[in-house]
Parts: sequence; structure tokens; C-alpha cells
Amino acid sequence: MSGVIAVLGFGEAGSLIARDLVAAGADVRGFDPRVPPPDGVAGAGSDAAAVIGAGLVLSLNSADDAVAALTASLDALAPGAVWADLNTASPAIKRRLADIGAGRGVPVTDIAMMAPVPGNGLRVPMLASGDAEYAAVTLRGYGADVEVLDGPAGLAATRKLLRSVFYKGMSASIVEALEAAEAAGLGDWLRPHIAEELAAADASTVERIVTGTRRHAVRRGHEMAAAAEMLADLGVKPIMADASRALHERLSVEG
Repeated sequence: MSGVIAVLGFGEAGSLIARDLVAAGADVRGFDPRVPPPDGVAGAGSDAAAVIGAGLVLSLNSADDAVAALTASLDALAPGAVWADLNTASPAIKRRLADIGAGRGVPVTDIAMMAPVPGNGLRVPMLASGDAEYAAVTLRGYGADVEVLDGPAGLAATRKLLRSVFYKGMSASIVEALEAAEAAGLGDWLRPHIAEELAAADASTVERIVTGTRRHAVRRGHEMAAAAEMLADLGVKPIMADASRALHERLSVEG
């Protein structure tokens, strides 16, 4: 199979990964309608032109463009070429890509990047599922950190997004709490308090949070309603606080 790797999309992640592939000795061709290719990457005029002759295609455009990029490239793909989707897309989109690929004999790999690409580049930890072996072996050959999961396309995306619900939700709550603390003149007090709580967390913390949230849902629902009212009074829109109130109220009804 051809040693050419096609990279579709030169946003932050695509540019860094393409750059690292070139630095590791890969022959990289790519396309982005808005961003020029990084140094060392041969530019093409379209997705379809970029994938001609490539053994591995890395789709890093966007979740909204993932399906269109594949369908636009199908006729140009070389026999045996593997399509790897690295976009942060839903499991349903990843499964749809795999179905489209299966209809044309194109193996599709679902790859989820599990940490920020800036600072990591190609060495960002990745999970891969679906037809994943060729993509994983190829990328590892250039220094990538890829763990292959035993499951279909969509499994890697599922793991990433489950983590995102927790981590991005926590991050958003911290940002909202600090905005309110600054408005109340208490930012210097709350910031180290948050850091201490994070530093003290361990495996038992998860069970304590889950058990306590369900057991005290009624009281905590009232507490978060008061918190949301306070944030509004401080001029901070209580998006996360109000969502927390709604979740606690649901749990209180479920018992």
C-alpha cells in the first residue's frame, strides 16, 4: 500500500499532526479550503485530489464536514486505502462513516484524541476502533500513541465523549464559579479551594459524589437554585448552576 498519508483539514490539530508526520519522515499531502498546508506538506486542490494514491487518509476537518469529506473522496481513493476519522464527532456519525465505507470496500477507523493536541502533536494519546490496525500501525511508525480498542467504529468516540461530559462539564462549572467569585471579590479565596479539592480526589471520591448526589438531591436542588439566583444577582449568567439545579431536581423525582 502507498506510503502517502493524506491529511484533510489544517486547523489547529490537523496542522500540528501533519507537521509532526513530515518531521518523522512521512510523505504527506493535504487539503483545507481555508488554511494553507504546513511546511513540507504537498497541497492539493480538494479533498478528492488530496487522497489520490494515499494509503491512509486522516480526516481532521470537522464533525460537520466528516461525512461530506468521505463521500467526496470515495471515487478517488486507491484500492485498499484506509480512512481514519479523527474529528470529535458523535458515535452515530462514526458508525455512518463506517457504513458508507463498507458499501464501497473502504475500511474506516474511528480515532479519538484523548488530550489536547497543542503540546502533544502526533504524540497525543489516541484511541482507535473499527478497522483500526493499519491506521494504528502506520501512525505508531511515526511516533504516535495509539491504543486499539476491540470494537466497532463509534466505540472510541463514545469513550472520548463520555469523558468530555465529565471533564468539560467540570471545567465549565469551575469557570462559572470563578467568574462569580471574582464578581463577589472572592476569587483569591475560591481558586485555591478548588485546587485543594482536585488535588485530594481519588477513586473513592467518585463513589462519594455519586452516592451523595442521589441521597441529597432534594436539598442540593434547593441549594443550587439559591446559587443560580446569587450568580444572576452578581451579573453572571448561571448556566452550569441552573443545569445542576435541574439535574438534582430530576434525581429527587426519580428517588
